[in-house]
Amino acid sequence: MASTILNVKDPARAGGAAAARLKILLGHLPGPAAPAITAYPTSNAVVPLSVHPQKFQYTLNNNVLTLEQRQFYEDNGFLVVKNLVSDADIQRYRDRFEKICRKEVESPGTDIMKDIAILRSDLSPHENITSKIQNFQNDEELFSYCTLPQIVKYVECFVGPNIMAMHTMLINKPPDSGKKTSRHPFHQDLHYFPFRPPNSIVCAWTAMEHIDRNNGCLVVLPGTHKGTLKPHDYPQWEGGVNLMFYGVQDYDSNQSRTHLVMEKGDTVFFHPLLIHGSGRNKTKGFRKAISCHYASSDCYYIDVKGTSQENVEKELGDLIKRKYGVSNAELKDTWKFRARVVKGERINL
Repeated sequence: MASTILNVKDPARAGGAAAARLKILLGHLPGPAAPAITAYPTSNAVVPLSVHPQKFQYTLNNNVLTLEQRQFYEDNGFLVVKNLVSDADIQRYRDRFEKICRKEVESPGTDIMKDIAILRSDLSPHENITSKIQNFQNDEELFSYCTLPQIVKYVECFVGPNIMAMHTMLINKPPDSGKKTSRHPFHQDLHYFPFRPPNSIVCAWTAMEHIDRNNGCLVVLPGTHKGTLKPHDYPQWEGGVNLMFYGVQDYDSNQSRTHLVMEKGDTVFFHPLLIHGSGRNKTKGFRKAISCHYASSDCYYIDVKGTSQENVEKELGDLIKRKYGVSNAELKDTWKFRARVVKGERINL
């Protein structure tokens, strides 16, 4: 069954907001005019598109998003913008990633992660044993992704003018070993975040190459951002699960899902309560993407003790104690340390 995903070219690259709106309107008409709305095969359909401006609660008023884009995000919790990041920028991030993996450069504060299936200490430093680097806020080359004007202008539509970069990742999904450990279980990003409100948080996730179901594209459950934060735990997978790969415990497995087929430079913006994950990488290559979670600096920290997020605090606290010798670290302390201003002023975070 085919579903509809609103894939809109960046208006600045398409000749301004008026031209982008015209393309969207033409996309509703038959013929080869300009298919601004693209259909991809998925297991089910996204929430139908219908415009009710008076009901907007997940997007802010400005001249960047069209009414159609705003309504799509309101209904579904995600929005794909085509061709947003240039090939030159993506190559810069790829080159920097490879240098970090080979230990040719210092990248202060960056955490290097390995897939559980290829975790071998006798392998030489190389991108092929690195599944992810995260928390690169102090790496100026990679952090430039978070400050790209074409990214930030969209982020402001969701979180407002005072923007903090909270969590950064460059994902290098490895070919699956046969144990299916390259999968990422369905989860909500808010499970990892001790700050609120969720409507003032958004992720920008950019494909660094063509991404589809074959190499493990993102899979989203449209509309689930309208729900609440669900309990998360490690899934019971026979091949094992990577560290911190928590999954939602009680989602409806029959719920509509959408597979995000993306080209290099395409960027998806999504809400922290949107249930999403990714499948196995069934190719022989590594699938790369770069992302940043942003929040309004007006957000506030919460204490997660006694909540479903306590498992994150405990596990992260154990890691910090082993790595730095610091005991009793609270989850919010780690985020205060990582947060970095992107635009505007730092207020609470």
